[in-house]
Amino acid sequence: MNDRLTELVDFVREHSPFYRELYRDLTGPYRLTDLPVIDQAAFWAANTVRDNRILTGRQTGGIVFKTGGTTSAPRVSVYTRQEWREMSATFGTGLRAAGVRDGDRVANLYYAGELYSGFVFTLNMLQDALVDTVQLPIAGNAPLEFAVQTMLDFDATVVAAFPTSLVRLARHVRDTAGTLPGIRLILFSGEAFYGDQRAVVEAAFPGADVRSIGYASVDGGILGAPVAGEPDVRVFRAFTGSRVLEILDPVTGEPIEDAGRPGRLVLTDLGRRLLPILRYPVGDLAEWTDPGERVFRLLGRAEEGARVGHATLHLDQLRDAVDMATGAHHVDGFQVVLRRRDARDELVLRVSSRVPDRERAAERIRALVDEISPRFADQARRGVVAPVSVEWVGEDGIRVNPRTGKSLRLIDERPV
Repeated sequence: MNDRLTELVDFVREHSPFYRELYRDLTGPYRLTDLPVIDQAAFWAANTVRDNRILTGRQTGGIVFKTGGTTSAPRVSVYTRQEWREMSATFGTGLRAAGVRDGDRVANLYYAGELYSGFVFTLNMLQDALVDTVQLPIAGNAPLEFAVQTMLDFDATVVAAFPTSLVRLARHVRDTAGTLPGIRLILFSGEAFYGDQRAVVEAAFPGADVRSIGYASVDGGILGAPVAGEPDVRVFRAFTGSRVLEILDPVTGEPIEDAGRPGRLVLTDLGRRLLPILRYPVGDLAEWTDPGERVFRLLGRAEEGARVGHATLHLDQLRDAVDMATGAHHVDGFQVVLRRRDARDELVLRVSSRVPDRERAAERIRALVDEISPRFADQARRGVVAPVSVEWVGEDGIRVNPRTGKSLRLIDERPV
């Protein structure tokens, strides 16, 4: 791997202004641990639609996706045609482990359009997979009555969607058709699948097995395949070949190679050259369950971003919203808390501040969060997630790391 890594590092240093600056003091040949871990805030500040400093050249083919940000300044991720094809084909190798069989009729209920990746990636992945299926490209933004009728008309056996979409679908099924016993497999991705959601889904689709379709992100790409026979849907096998997945100690940054020790997931993709991904934190915590086989368990979000429903809100942007809403009043502490309320994800912004009119500031914060993430705003409007909550606390209300005394930027209180 070191020769391939050295060639890629030399390439990106020559062609990407961001990586040229980041690696200015390095000399080859390189080992992976010689490279600094990417700072996400710096990465996205450089990875802009105009005057991009990450890309190694002009995109002349392939595909573009939005990964977050505001409507006026979206965060985008780009792939060449070859990169996209290789990624979808590789991801499809995990379908049999997920329980998909030849002849299955798959209802694709991921969201389509507006530069979202889920629907298109699932369509391309199923098309390139070795397991032969019939695709029903319904899309998650289609009317629920249309989705259910199409699944009935074409004898769907598999449904693929975000967990929040599956819950909406299941509730509609219970209110109309009662149950859809023909569905034998539920595939999900993009967010955690909680016990309260599972109960709703299983009531509408009795006998259906609930499995993860695999682990991926729009910016990082594909990260893990399902493990056949594994009952824990948080367990995946890392993709190898051109991809190197590391789990790093959250304090020291050293690679972890023993089982059961949590750390940050960091990805290097030796095959991506247009938008290079070298030691990029994907935003999740994980632990190895079988280091030799590169099998790992997801443990929740790391501090780079808060995953709420199927929207990711970056912590720096949330802090900016709080600073803007409180004006000149100093913010003594800020923390993002994720909870479950009424079977929905809830985003709580915990703020220690001397702002005099807290009610007005909270209203401004909520409006700015909607502006930061139109996807989150849409989910809240449709009742898929709870509305954002602002929790005002004193300085001692901000939780800290008991070992280091540093305040915790993100606390995930949702049940595992």
